[in-house]
Amino acid sequence: MRIGLTFNSLPKSDSRYKTDEYAEFDDISVIMAIKKALESAGHEVILIEADRDAYEKLKNSNLDFVFNIAECMFGESRRSQIPAMLEMLNIPYTGSGVLTQAITLNKARTKEILGFYGIPILKFQLFKTGNEPLNPYLKFPLFVKPNAEGSSKGITSKSLVKNEDELRERVSYIINRYHQPALVEEYLDGREFTVSLLGNPPKVLPIVEVDFSTLPDNIPKFDCYEVKWFWDSPDNEVETVICPARIDKKIEARIKKVALYTFEVLGCVDLCRIDMRLDKNDVPNVLDVNVLPGLIPDPKENSRFPKACYSAGMTYDEIILSILEAAMKRYNIAKPVRVAVKPHRSLQ
Repeated sequence: MRIGLTFNSLPKSDSRYKTDEYAEFDDISVIMAIKKALESAGHEVILIEADRDAYEKLKNSNLDFVFNIAECMFGESRRSQIPAMLEMLNIPYTGSGVLTQAITLNKARTKEILGFYGIPILKFQLFKTGNEPLNPYLKFPLFVKPNAEGSSKGITSKSLVKNEDELRERVSYIINRYHQPALVEEYLDGREFTVSLLGNPPKVLPIVEVDFSTLPDNIPKFDCYEVKWFWDSPDNEVETVICPARIDKKIEARIKKVALYTFEVLGCVDLCRIDMRLDKNDVPNVLDVNVLPGLIPDPKENSRFPKACYSAGMTYDEIILSILEAAMKRYNIAKPVRVAVKPHRSLQ
């Protein structure tokens, strides 16, 4: 097949360690690894940057399918832009559709939907101006982050606030720096897990636990930008990811149940990563839903979706081809003879 690979590449002049502006974009090594994986199955791959010229490139490239990892840059529904173009052009693609991409980028809207369906979530309030009175059901400490960002953008050691002054200062910073509402939610200090799902219907991959106890004492014990992109990197000996997670069967069953129901309720397809924290009663509360999880190939990088796949016994090429195959089946497109991905025991 002739497959378009839609992406946003990290500018050569930028570094995630200096600024979070392009944190959601992919390094060229990730893009080329996906291209290589698709080519290993005999596909022709056309690279298409998700920029202002993307629509014309998609329209004129005579594509059979698109493997989409594009975040896009502008707008509150930016992750929906490439899927919307593809649906307009009637080109099938991997990953969740326009509506699901838009909803899951909006953390408050996601919480409202999950709460309606009885899925455990944290109490929260959306601050649009910064002048709103704090709802009395929210008690300090609280956690403040942008409402529509990923990759821990806007989350630092200052995100955990302990009083009204710190709250107002952080809310104001988020609104002014990221030009969007600030999400304020209760803070849980329980164990944190990441659940990766693959296929349709989805299979739950080995659960990842994020172990913050390995971090230095002066580093926040939550998934802030410094932890994700500096401390939890090949340049440091700190290891925050445990996969498979060491949990008892009862908690594991609860986590899987919440993950599968979340996937269904939000209309996710093909792949998804869901972050959760346990409360004092060991109930998993959904923190975030990522329908465009990172696909960094290097196991040392602790990219959590691939990490779960590796724990299931998959190679990187098999991860990429399994995503493609799941999407093709969803569109009732026959698998080409040269695409041969064997299901692993954990996915059966």
